[in-house]
Amino acid sequence: MRGVLYTVSALIVMTLAYWAYYENYETQEALREAASLQRSIGDARETLSVLEAEWAYLNRPDRLRDLAELNFPVLELMPIEARQFADVHQVMAPPPELPGLDLGDLTGSVEVQGEVSQ
Repeated sequence: MRGVLYTVSALIVMTLAYWAYYENYETQEALREAASLQRSIGDARETLSVLEAEWAYLNRPDRLRDLAELNFPVLELMPIEARQFADVHQVMAPPPELPGLDLGDLTGSVEVQGEVSQ
């Protein structure tokens, strides 16, 4: 009976040793993958900061103004002026909703300048 107990105990110890060995390598692989992902994230952040710097450089107002002047015959872009903006009180508000009128049920035809459209 002792021999069977020793054999079973030895098999259990060997199984646990194999499991621990396997888990050790799985953990090392997960750590390597995490480190690789961290490097990828760092590279992506560095690329993003370079792209943001390039975007800021390309969107300089003096550069854009020069490009607009250079391409005026084709694009006809005009500079923005203060007179092109309106005050808030000059902007018309949408009309108030009328009670009993449901605009979601408009499924029929609508007459537009004498023509009927569906």
